[in-house]
Formats: sequence, structure tokens, C-alpha cells
Amino acid sequence: MLNTINEKEIPILALGTWAWGTGINGSKMIFGTSTDENTLKESFRIAFDSGFVLWDTAAVYGMGNAERILGECAKDKQIILSDKYTPGKKFNGKAIDKSLSESTQKFSGVIPDIYWLHMPVNLDKNLEHMCSLLKQKKIGSIGVSNCNMAQIKRAEQILNKHGYSLAGVQNHYSLLYRGSEKAGIIEWCGECNIPFFSYMTLEQGALTGRFNNKKGFPAFSRRSFAFPKSKLKQIEILHTEMETIGGKYNLSIADTAIVWAISKGTVPIVGITKPYQAQTLVKLNNVTLSESDVAQLEMTAEKTGVEVSGSWEKSV
Repeated sequence: MLNTINEKEIPILALGTWAWGTGINGSKMIFGTSTDENTLKESFRIAFDSGFVLWDTAAVYGMGNAERILGECAKDKQIILSDKYTPGKKFNGKAIDKSLSESTQKFSGVIPDIYWLHMPVNLDKNLEHMCSLLKQKKIGSIGVSNCNMAQIKRAEQILNKHGYSLAGVQNHYSLLYRGSEKAGIIEWCGECNIPFFSYMTLEQGALTGRFNNKKGFPAFSRRSFAFPKSKLKQIEILHTEMETIGGKYNLSIADTAIVWAISKGTVPIVGITKPYQAQTLVKLNNVTLSESDVAQLEMTAEKTGVEVSGSWEKSV
């Protein structure tokens, strides 16, 4: 069965914009680097022309700048828009309305095909309000992110009460962080025909082979704290295995991490900032790892002893 969002077919992967934009929660703060807007727009053009039409963003990425840049890129183009509302500590329906309105303006009136509750804060109240937005056709569908199994099932109950179903679950999932698999979330999503979107599949660059105990991440960025050189040293054995297995399929280390996530039945969200990154994704359309290669990668990943979650994540 083909996965769809708002009656639109989902490609094998989504493209992410977490590293787009500046300011608080922007590229410099999270990744330690920044990319000029012209390069981002060229990256979008190449990816879009290559058939990658599902784009994931959030109001909190660069505090609106990522949405703005993506909106400028996507103007007059048919994309599948995945956008997120990040709730505050207290429920505030007007805050949801305001955030959605501002986001929609950045996309020239185009509504999100899937609108995510970014964190499971005040889950019931926020989802009840989002259901009202869905009824008003201000959003195309609803998804939840960073949720454990109990929260996901509760979210589905709330939507079912209004005649809807979850359009997606989005959690951190990689060779180094398989909590959603171990908790049965991915299996449950498959049984319910709910797409599972895996973010940080590349662990913000730690699973690309570009960084190691000699060349670490930019200092004081989020990823430098998550993966200091000592941890990058620990995962070198995984890089070696990924290079060996990926070589059989003409894949790079990064490609192998992405195809692994696809082979597990998930839709990876891959962040791109450079044109060459968009170009390399095309060959992934027709690659599937064998079961034995998947198992070997997972066994090696466990041998590293490395598992890193985000400070915002709940146990799943």
C-alpha cells in the first residue's frame, strides 16, 4: 500500500530544512555552520527537479527563517508541505492559530499537507484544537512528533473521535538510536498504515564519514556536544562497516545510513544545504539493502556502545 499525505503520494524520503535560516535555533546554533540563501535555493531547485517534492520544516527552525526561505523556493511549485507547531508549556489555542497563520503566509496561502504537533505537550488539548483546524480545512492532516507509544495511541484515539486518523509519526531514528523500533512504534505504524518519518537518520553528520576523532564538529554547536571526538572515535567501526556494505550497492557512508532507514520501512527526513547533496539522493530511489546487510549494520552499531538522544526527546 502506498503511503499518502493529504491524498498525495509520499516519496521514499523527505527533505529537511532544520539547517536553514539564522538566529535562535538556526543553522549556526544547531550545526555550527550556515549556508547562504542562494545556495539553499539552488539546492531546492535541483532536488525538486529530481522529483523530491516532500519538504519538512517547522516554525521554530531559525525562528521562522527556514519557513520563509522554503516558501520563497516553493512559490508556484507543487510540493508536499510538512510543517510543525511547537507548543509552549501552557495550552494556548490562539498561539496555534497565530503560528499557523504566519506559516501559511510564508507559503503564499498554501496550507500544510501535514501539520505536526512537534512535542507531546498538553497533547489532548493541542490535538483537539488542531482537529478544529482540520475541520476548517486550514491544514491537510495531522501528525505527532517525539512521542512514545502510549502518546501515539492516545493521539490516534483523539483523532478517531473526530473522524480522522494520524497522517504520520515523526521520531528520531537512526542506526545509533532505534528506540521507536524497540518500543514497537514502527511495527504499529506499519500495521495501521501510518507513515513513520525518521529524523536525524544521519545524526546531523555523525553518520556521513566526514567527521572523526581528528576532524570533529564545529565547537559549541549542538552536534559537537552530542558527538565529541571521543564518540566519533567509537563509531569508526560502524563507518568502516557502512563503507564496506555500501560499496556493494555503490553507496557512500551517508547513502547507506539513509537506505538502511528506507529498508526498515520508514521515510527518512534528510537535511540538505548544498546542491551536490541533492544530486546524490537520486540514485537512492531503486536501492534496498539485503536483510543480512541490515542485520550486520545493526550489530556493528550496537557494538559501538553509542546511543545519543536529544535533550528535547522523551523515552520511547
